[in-house]
Amino acid sequence: MTAGSLARRGFSDSPRALRLLTGAGLDSSADTAVIDSLAAAPDPDQALLGLIRVLESDPDPDVLRDALREDSDLRERLCRVLGTGGALTDHLVRHPGDWRELRGADAARTPEPEELRRGLLHTVGADPHSPAPAADLSGTRSAAELRHVLRVAYRRRVLRLAGRDLTGLVTVDAVAAELADLAAALLDGALAVARAEHPEDAARCRLAVIGMGKCGGRELNYVSDVDVVFVAEPAGDPGDGEPADEQAAMRSATRLATAMMRVPVETDAEGTLWEVDPALRPEGRNGPLVRPLSGHRAYYERWAKTWEFQALLKARPIAGDAELGRAYMDVITPMVWQASARKDFVEDVQAMRRRVLEHIPAGQADRELKLGPGGLRDIEFSVQLLQLVHGRADDRLRSGTTLVALAALSEHGYVGRQDAAGLADAYRFLRRLEHLLQLERLRRTHLMPDGATADGQAELRRLGRALGFVADPVRELTEARRKVAAEVRRLHEKLFYRPLLNAVAKLPGGEVRLSPEQARDRLEALGFADPAGALRHLESLTSGVSRRAAIQRTLLPVMLGWFSDAPDPDAGLLGFRQVSDSLGTTPWYLRLLRDDVRVAERMAWLLGTSRYVTDLLLRAPDAIKVLADDADLVRRDPGSLAAEADAALRRYATAEESVSAVRALRRRELLRTAAADLLEVSDVREVGAALTDISAVTIDAALRVATARVLEADGEELTRVCVVAMGRFGGGELTYASDADVMYVHAPLPGVDTTAATRQAMAVVRELARLLEMPAAEPPLKVDTDLRPEGRSGPVVRTLDSYAAYYGRWSQVWESQALLRARPVAGDPELRAAFTALIDPIRYPAGGIDSASVLEIRKLKARMEAERLPRGADPTLHTKLGRGGLSDVEWVAQLTQLRHAHDYPDLRTTGTLEALGAAVAHGFLTADDGAVLEQAWRLASRVRGMVMLVRGRGGDSLPTDLRVRAALATAMGCRSAQDEEGLWAGPAEQLTEAYLRTTRRARAVMERVFYDD
Repeated sequence: MTAGSLARRGFSDSPRALRLLTGAGLDSSADTAVIDSLAAAPDPDQALLGLIRVLESDPDPDVLRDALREDSDLRERLCRVLGTGGALTDHLVRHPGDWRELRGADAARTPEPEELRRGLLHTVGADPHSPAPAADLSGTRSAAELRHVLRVAYRRRVLRLAGRDLTGLVTVDAVAAELADLAAALLDGALAVARAEHPEDAARCRLAVIGMGKCGGRELNYVSDVDVVFVAEPAGDPGDGEPADEQAAMRSATRLATAMMRVPVETDAEGTLWEVDPALRPEGRNGPLVRPLSGHRAYYERWAKTWEFQALLKARPIAGDAELGRAYMDVITPMVWQASARKDFVEDVQAMRRRVLEHIPAGQADRELKLGPGGLRDIEFSVQLLQLVHGRADDRLRSGTTLVALAALSEHGYVGRQDAAGLADAYRFLRRLEHLLQLERLRRTHLMPDGATADGQAELRRLGRALGFVADPVRELTEARRKVAAEVRRLHEKLFYRPLLNAVAKLPGGEVRLSPEQARDRLEALGFADPAGALRHLESLTSGVSRRAAIQRTLLPVMLGWFSDAPDPDAGLLGFRQVSDSLGTTPWYLRLLRDDVRVAERMAWLLGTSRYVTDLLLRAPDAIKVLADDADLVRRDPGSLAAEADAALRRYATAEESVSAVRALRRRELLRTAAADLLEVSDVREVGAALTDISAVTIDAALRVATARVLEADGEELTRVCVVAMGRFGGGELTYASDADVMYVHAPLPGVDTTAATRQAMAVVRELARLLEMPAAEPPLKVDTDLRPEGRSGPVVRTLDSYAAYYGRWSQVWESQALLRARPVAGDPELRAAFTALIDPIRYPAGGIDSASVLEIRKLKARMEAERLPRGADPTLHTKLGRGGLSDVEWVAQLTQLRHAHDYPDLRTTGTLEALGAAVAHGFLTADDGAVLEQAWRLASRVRGMVMLVRGRGGDSLPTDLRVRAALATAMGCRSAQDEEGLWAGPAEQLTEAYLRTTRRARAVMERVFYDD
């Protein structure tokens, strides 16, 4: 055999490999079978080096060489073990001859749990048939020597198991079960040594070891903490009739447990096997290591949290006193399966789920096999939650083993067969990958190698080859894992929700239908406040054999999960039923829901979050089409909106129908904008601009219709009219609840009597308001003229000359300030330009406003804070007039404009953020101050808009109702999280704290900048 042929077989340094083969006493021509086995190992070079080390340590290496040539099974097992990791190779070097553990019939046979227990107890000379086996210290061996012998025996069993595992003789399920049984056997052996070391303590107590976590579920890794709980009782009955000394028994049991726990972590040549972790005991690390059965019962009845019952789902006796272990399970098991009836069960489970994701170190989520998205914890968490909810009434689901429980959930109709098979396959793939990672060094890890490094690439190649990827192991492994993670993420949602269909729909295939009580339990677990009502909605949507019902049966299990993620799942499901009742038989609706689940997901979130969106959808359900693509949600160009409005006007004969069509266009744009806002496709600035654009287009179209109607009645045109946007409308910052603040300007045609022209202009604006606010299915657009000269006492519409005269003689500084946001948006173009030219010198005065005017503005600001804040309103939470709110930010920007806009053209803008940006650019604000003010303005604006979206009615303050505030916070993306002190804060607390912190900083900036000369 040549170096080239070795290279083709997978050896990276084939000339060196050829020399090493010769040095190992192998003939490269005659020993092709051995070489082929080495080449088939996950890492051929590592396998060859390992073989040389084993041969060198063996006193009779020829026996091993001959065995490799003759025994194909030994050859395959040994080469796979040597080529998988160095830790087991080190064991074979330390213990020459242990390669025989991989030879013969026993090496291929899976032992029974009791066989493992008996074998390790015999190792320390203990009687496995004794109710309390104790090691034999009567000979020459010390307790330390017995512990070492026990640890070596454990390693030999792991070696034998790895040989079967790596050659495919056992499934990953069987490997995990045997590792758990082997760990239990080691603990029994360690306890036997502890009893021999402390005979008085052993005589004083009975001690049972309860396995938790993966060991309890018989799904242990090669190296994983073995979670345990200890329960003890005094031994026997006292002969003198006195009660047993429970405290003394607990002290003795604690000494035994402590001595037992030391065995797997002894610091001899074998290294740490694994750690025994008792942190899942009552009170965790702060509680006593050992408790009596009554202490466990009292704790779980009175103090235990939801997560502790979830942990107990996998509890089983694994070592020590078997009778006491059974008694413990008799006490604990009924409590576990009633946990889902506890108060706040859903909230606790959701908090646990968030905690898992938040504790992943930065940059490791994509490499985490266990905790990362699409990892093992997603599968285990889903299965356990379903078990806790449904196992209360169905004891067929009560298994601590994930795959066994998943199979039961599928078999009994709680999970679809294909979904269960997909999750089981993914679970096995991830566990197999986890085992291979740990076998390399026999260390606890769930982290994939970093493919950005050379060492990481080499490890990925070894892992890929171990899993059977040979063409391009790194690429194939990476792609396979990516697909598995995506599939787990997809099925993770469905696992919660699809089974509910069996309770609410008549499905083909003979699947079991759950009782209404079980269905209500599922809905309650998902967070529905009215499970019975939700069940009625589901039955209405999914009953029957129609095409509509079939599609709903496909969608609703997934959508229930999305509804449960929204602030109000019940409202979301009700809204969905109402929309579906309107569109359920429409062909495009069925196709859209079937083919684009993103629409269904977004629809569930919007309906469960926003009453405003629900109302808009119910007015015109066909608008859900815009949810299909982000590109359909972003702000539309005002020119395209105007063109669509023009087309709508041409389609109808009457003024009412024409404007109603334009208002329908506005309603669709309101929905588009609200959806983009809630789905975080658009930020608050884009939302304000979009709402302003559609209002301006609507008013412009309605003005044309109103003008045409008045001219038709009058018979001639006497004047031209334009509409000037003011306030937030003029600033391009409208919210969902905002009225359109406007002023009306008209210019009589040459030779026309001003009084007659004004009468016609007044008729036009009255008709405009009527058309915009007339009762209809479409939302009205209310126009507000209170910002006109002289306010409500002044005429609604004035001529351009009248405005010029008023501003020339009577204008006050607050009106100059109001004109900063004036922007003509509709009507005659020439008149619009003329009005702008008229007001520019007033709002941008040459040299800026004088000190008296500055003082007047400051007085007005103080007066407004004192008088205009609604009675009872909290000034720290009022978004408009409160401290650090919109008014504070806007007045800072406007004062800067009044002072400097004449000299700096880029300050001549109606938008607040644009003005702040220009002020920072010219040094009138520092960059830090500008950023603080902008952040406060954005947050206050978003809160104000979200209040309308969530409640369906406007409001200027953070809601005082904590449930509404929590819904508002969730809609804004707030999630429960830990603060610096480790305390958990819910969405409402997070939003409140963020708002107060942000506005407090803005108020400080405003007071310093606004009042400082």
